[in-house]
Amino acid sequence: MKVTAVIPTYNEAANLGGLAEALWALPLPGLSLLVVDDASPDGTGQIAETLAAAHPGWLSVLHRSDKLGLGTAYLQGFTQALASGAEVIVQMDADFSHSPNYLPDFVAQLNEHDVVIGSRYVPQGQLDEHWEKGRVLLSAWANLYARAILGIKVHDATAGFKVWRASTLRGIGLDRVRSNGYVFQVEMAYLTERLGYHTLERPIYFEDRRIGHSKMTIPVKLEAAWRVWEVGLRHRRLTPKDRRA
Repeated sequence: MKVTAVIPTYNEAANLGGLAEALWALPLPGLSLLVVDDASPDGTGQIAETLAAAHPGWLSVLHRSDKLGLGTAYLQGFTQALASGAEVIVQMDADFSHSPNYLPDFVAQLNEHDVVIGSRYVPQGQLDEHWEKGRVLLSAWANLYARAILGIKVHDATAGFKVWRASTLRGIGLDRVRSNGYVFQVEMAYLTERLGYHTLERPIYFEDRRIGHSKMTIPVKLEAAWRVWEVGLRHRRLTPKDRRA
């Protein structure tokens, strides 16, 4: 089974090599990596190319000309992974907040589900205990806000750690997705539910990034909040009959 992990990067030079080794050490023999780098000034793209040369066929790099946004990074990565024949597509961060060790279980669960979500907000799910109280409350509020406005049933509507069947992404239709910030996660969750796909949430421990700084700024969070309304207006009439062939 061909599994492709799509990993957007911006200034992740200190994390990328260790993440790649951790992923390749998993009992997932068909796992390859696709790094989508937004012209990182710290040399992340060059490190990715070095890894690709050292592991031919197991890592590829999609270089973008600027910091173009998380949503478009995933959409371009998903599109390339589908075109290359991936049967399973992993969506995850490069900073170890999403532990690779969960992936074998997530992939196995796709036998019965259309997408598996690494969830912070189901029983046994946890946020890093070192997070400041304000950050914890803001994260929980953002998730509840999106769920309340859109009627999303999954507990972690803002989750960015997912494993998809290729057929699910094709059925969603990536051309439908318009979000390019962190609300991208919400839009994908909403489309998944509107189109009737079966989702499984598995609890994870969401660790704070080990190295570097978060890209989630206050303006980004505020933009995501009002764009949730756009997502609802855009897709509210979709039903399972609207899945793409």
